[in-house]
Amino acid sequence: MKNIQIAIIIGYAALASLPLAWLGLTSIKTKETAISPTARYIPSASDEGRHTFKPTLDGYRQLLVPHVGTRHAMWHFIGNSILIGLLSTLASVALGTACAYGFSRYDIPGAKDWLFFILSTRFLPPLAVVVPVLLMYRTFDLPNTHLGLIILYTGFNLSLAVWLMKGFIDEIPREYEEAALVDGYTRFQAFTRIILPQARTGMAVTAVFCLISAWNEYGFAMTLNNAEAVTVPVYFAGLQGNIQGVPWPQIAAGVLIFALPIIVFTVLVRRHLLRGVTFGTIKQ
Repeated sequence: MKNIQIAIIIGYAALASLPLAWLGLTSIKTKETAISPTARYIPSASDEGRHTFKPTLDGYRQLLVPHVGTRHAMWHFIGNSILIGLLSTLASVALGTACAYGFSRYDIPGAKDWLFFILSTRFLPPLAVVVPVLLMYRTFDLPNTHLGLIILYTGFNLSLAVWLMKGFIDEIPREYEEAALVDGYTRFQAFTRIILPQARTGMAVTAVFCLISAWNEYGFAMTLNNAEAVTVPVYFAGLQGNIQGVPWPQIAAGVLIFALPIIVFTVLVRRHLLRGVTFGTIKQ
């Protein structure tokens, strides 16, 4: 039975890795080889074979220079994505944790209705409110700014952060805080010294979801920006509209690089993620 489970896990891992492997192969092909009607997946010193191709790093080199219609190379847009993604994630987790603590520990009139209202902000697709958001942002001169996207992503991820963190904080026994209050702690000290260390698992899980949402968002980033605060998804869309044709090796190389920060962040918090999956499932 154990061998069957191991075989299933290995098979799933292999299937899940196929898209990344194909991206890696495409990133080291020439543009002509990438769109060849015959699948070429065997790197070789020559491309004379039916399924062989000669690897090249041209796709990665092209990322170092601005493509047609832009003033910056891809690294500028990666910097924008990192700045906007990290700051909006930090703001969402911080505000969501504080709000969830209030709903979890205080008797708020109509708490269930308020929580449903907070969740309902996720019901509408983002593009459904893009026009009023754009008009409002023009009033405050926020289009094409990093701050504008940070505020917007924080607002959209806040409802998710509140709901996730409330579930984690509900699982933390109230007796911990009561004992701290008896020892002379203030409510704020009990929150920062007792609740937050216990809620690190939930905060890590929430941060991953918020970061992925902000990292991959395209609609608002495209509508509200046209130059300096453009993120990587919008940059990729510009590559596909290139008058010289779609540079698939360059896009594949860019996607691999674009995925690295999320992978690194997930690996760094993997211990908390594994704990978060089973948090609260075992009762003493």
